[in-house]
Amino acid sequence: MALMTDSTIQVLKDGHVTSPKGFTAGGVHCGLRKKKLDFGWIHSENPAAAAGVYTLNTFQAAPLKVTKNSIEQDKHIQTIIVNSANANSCTGKQGYSDALTMQQWAAEKMDVCVDHVAVASTGLIGVTLPMDKIKNGIDLMGSETSTEDFEHAILTTDTVTKHTAIQLEIDNKTITIGGAAKGSGMIHPNMATMLSFITTDAAVDPDSLQQALREVTNKSFNMITVDGDCSTNDMVLVLANGQQNNNLLNESHPEWATFVQALQLISEELAKMIARDGEGATKLIEVNVKGAPTEESAGHVAKAVISSNLVKTAVYGSDPNWGRIVCAVGYSEQPLDPEKIGVSLGDIEVVKDGLPVDFDEEEGTDYLESKTVKLLIDLNNGSCEATAWGCDLTYDYIKINASYRT
Repeated sequence: MALMTDSTIQVLKDGHVTSPKGFTAGGVHCGLRKKKLDFGWIHSENPAAAAGVYTLNTFQAAPLKVTKNSIEQDKHIQTIIVNSANANSCTGKQGYSDALTMQQWAAEKMDVCVDHVAVASTGLIGVTLPMDKIKNGIDLMGSETSTEDFEHAILTTDTVTKHTAIQLEIDNKTITIGGAAKGSGMIHPNMATMLSFITTDAAVDPDSLQQALREVTNKSFNMITVDGDCSTNDMVLVLANGQQNNNLLNESHPEWATFVQALQLISEELAKMIARDGEGATKLIEVNVKGAPTEESAGHVAKAVISSNLVKTAVYGSDPNWGRIVCAVGYSEQPLDPEKIGVSLGDIEVVKDGLPVDFDEEEGTDYLESKTVKLLIDLNNGSCEATAWGCDLTYDYIKINASYRT
């Protein structure tokens, strides 16, 4: 059963990364953790056009480098392997060699070209991988496990799995796009300690797919924050295996814009799931900025507000302290006129033309008790807008991260 979002794109109920035709996934316990699943894979029946975006952190982890190199060389991926519990980051030449070994072992196990294997890791930084345990996981690839097992195997401090899928019509064929992600802490614009894997059975030109992924990432994964930390292992991968045999999608295809819209929708949904599941979080915060001179400027303001610890703690405490929002807008370093600014908490207007508006503070407090809190900012200085997502900052965030190693 599908839930209609507009006339062309449908969100599938209980959709997964394997909803598109020709993809399978699984997860096992290989020994990196005491009991939890810790090694997973996604596999396409045929090599898929691939695109990737990666963290801007200077300390890029070894598996990220291996995957990036493979995609740049061949532009196709058939198998993705992921381990949790160990990031294989800041591990020097040994870590890079281990990531290459993981790639080689997986290629042999799944009988695919070595450059058609993507490697991803997440977990503790600065510890070399126990390769005997990784080998245990790779030896179990293809065993009878489920997509849900994959979704659990990639988690770290996440409290829930994150998955979705959508369908749309292209060339009179039903195209499916599915996704899975992990991420809970060390989340900040320019990606985060997050991994996201998106699959589709559409035929897509790899260069066009890469450009589309960059565009939608800037409006989705790069617009979320939990704690202001940017990780070493962030990666978003898209695989398009072409099993629906549509005419090759690229910028000249008449339905290219519809495909990009669908890719952005699934990316936004996964991004919001990550923001909602921020470590210790109790609320999703959505910041919409309109009336900006450019979309980029609106994005900078939205990021400044969603990244403010004072705003995040006010939302946690259900305190309608709009001064913290205005303060964050002011230090965003964007062109604005303080005497034109408007701010609303949901439907409750609290600032107009830069001045306070009388409102019922009790009503404001009640609104901030909601599981999803929307902060609306009007710069009244243009026609562009942008949206960013984050979560409240709670006592539990400190507890979780103070004992992360233990």
